[in-house]
Formats: sequence, structure tokens, C-alpha cells
Amino acid sequence: MAVKKIPKINWKKVGGLVPAIAQDFKTGKILMLGFINKEALKKTLKEKKLTFFSRARKRLWTKGETSGNFLEVKEIRVDCDNDTFLVKVKPSGNVCHTGHQTCFFRKIL
Repeated sequence: MAVKKIPKINWKKVGGLVPAIAQDFKTGKILMLGFINKEALKKTLKEKKLTFFSRARKRLWTKGETSGNFLEVKEIRVDCDNDTFLVKVKPSGNVCHTGHQTCFFRKIL
């Protein structure tokens, strides 16, 4: 995957973290939402596995590092305000820590 020129990301808007929506690149299903800082983006681009900054753990966290259910990055897009990523991924198993395919399995409306 060739890395194109990365637009100037607005890292200041959410205190150095940018929301990242993980979407299944084949089905279009939204899988999860996490936050990326500059270091997580660099690691994601290098390793092609989606890496977040864990706000709870205060460290980088590659999705799947404990479960083995990695998210292989196929494409990264940034929104028009340069403050949200859409990361198209190939999941290697269920994404949610509850065992569900997606973290968005509960319908409220």
C-alpha cells in the first residue's frame, strides 16, 4: 500500500487524539471507534495493523495484541475537517471484546 501525502491533521482539537472509525473494507460494516495519536498513526502506517492510543491504559494499543483478532489496514481516509479517520480494515476475527463481530451490536432505536 503506497502512502499518499498525509494532510495536516488537526491534532489539537481533541487534545492530541483523533477519532478513528474502523470499517470492514468488504462489507462496509462499522466495527469500532478508537483514538489515534501521532505515534499510533506512525505505527499503523508502518505495520499495517490498526493501532490506537488507549485512553484508559495511557499507551499505544494495537487491536488484537491480546486476542489475536487484528485489524489489517487496507485504506485510511481523513474527513473534510482533518480531525477524524476512517480506517478500512480486514478483521481477522470478532472485533468487540464481548465476542461480537462489531462493537455496535446494541440497537436503541
